[in-house]
Amino acid sequence: MPPSLILRITDTVSGRTAALRLDDPADQEAPLGCLLERYLKNVPNDDQLIRTGAITTDGLLAMRNLQDLVYRSDDTGRLTDVFAGVKFLQEDRPACLTQPASIQSAAAGDTQLQLIDVAVDRTDAGYDRNWTGFHLRRWNHDSHCYEHFVRNAVAAAYGPRKADLVLRADTPCRQRKLIHALALHIWNSDFESYSRFSDDGLRFRTGDETVRNIAAGAGGICTEKVQALKFLTDHYELEAEYLLGGPDAPGPFPASRLREMLNTFDFRFAKRHMRYWQHAALLYWVDGEPLLVDATNGNIPFLFLRGDAASRLLANDAEGNRPSVPVQMVAEAEDYHYHRVDQDIPQNLFFALEGWLDDTDLVQVFENELGLYLSDRHYVMPLPYRSEGECRRLTHRYEELCRKAGLRADLSADWTLDGPLGRELVADNPTAVARVLAARDKLIARYDWWDGPGHQAGLAVIALKPSAMAPDAGQTP
Repeated sequence: MPPSLILRITDTVSGRTAALRLDDPADQEAPLGCLLERYLKNVPNDDQLIRTGAITTDGLLAMRNLQDLVYRSDDTGRLTDVFAGVKFLQEDRPACLTQPASIQSAAAGDTQLQLIDVAVDRTDAGYDRNWTGFHLRRWNHDSHCYEHFVRNAVAAAYGPRKADLVLRADTPCRQRKLIHALALHIWNSDFESYSRFSDDGLRFRTGDETVRNIAAGAGGICTEKVQALKFLTDHYELEAEYLLGGPDAPGPFPASRLREMLNTFDFRFAKRHMRYWQHAALLYWVDGEPLLVDATNGNIPFLFLRGDAASRLLANDAEGNRPSVPVQMVAEAEDYHYHRVDQDIPQNLFFALEGWLDDTDLVQVFENELGLYLSDRHYVMPLPYRSEGECRRLTHRYEELCRKAGLRADLSADWTLDGPLGRELVADNPTAVARVLAARDKLIARYDWWDGPGHQAGLAVIALKPSAMAPDAGQTP
């Protein structure tokens, strides 16, 4: 029996990959363009490939998701042509789509294979995503999963009997209730970066990927969670726009400078501008009334502000000052401001974070100091080092930080959570602890790539002061 022929497609920008077995003998000699047309652009939607064992369930979803990185879609979700600037590579060289694909010998364990290995190079592609079609397609890729997520969230908020009424979303009251239930469900998930260093290795998740991550018991950071909420409510045709903001950033919003950075990826001398997109939230319009929603969690209070309460947070007062939301950081409080912005800026930012900024995961953990996990009670930060002296200096710096702030801390040179605060965190959130501990090897590998080889890592667990606002803060629906 000849070796199986495998088509593997990898997006070089984000690292997303999928593979399937090709069972048609004609595929051995087929032009590469025909294979991509048949198995990528027109990958079956009836799970035929799963039934024949040609691909796994997760692999089929990954292949369908790869479609959206290669092909444009219209507002109905129909795929059209390849994005401008996208190139296909084989063996690190441009592939000719009109010639038969290059086939290599490979092995999976003791099984011999023939491999058609195709890389999708999007480094020269621009910000050309149709977000309406993208969200529609992503929902249709696994609609049962997302419908189940929504129903569970609504039932948890209002009870199973009222869930059907809320899910109709046919009145302003029901629309607000639906948004509130989904926002609170997302808010209650972990504010975390540990998922960046899990098996799938995604450095930044799209909205649908974040929903799946939350459903699996994890969470995300603000820019992932805000996309998750909008992805879900877009399905119900609820009008919403992204808000941007951050600490001590009252305005004016530097739109031109931020657009320039998204085109050049030159972030030198840009720290004062980048604070304006350090955080994200959503502004809904329900029956003509504004509704500001922040479902981030971590150190951000849950916000669900209607009408004048939402408008006041987005406008300067008579003295030119803009109201803010107090946010308790690890050692000090900061004032966060929100801004209405042209939607190309947050959309292109999120697109860039998916892969074009290839150190997104590490910057957000270390330079933005989000750590691996953040709640109103605990903060977990990796402590990478190469030598005992560097380890001592790093732990001393955290000891001084916590001493001055009056905070308790467990500081370990090993990747363990065996101290008093670690045991407290285990009791509070054992799932998060298990995932933090499992993140060690991939985080160290990524940090070695970022800062040179030879790192070890410890963990800091810091006990934070209680949050000033409860999960039900803000107005009711």
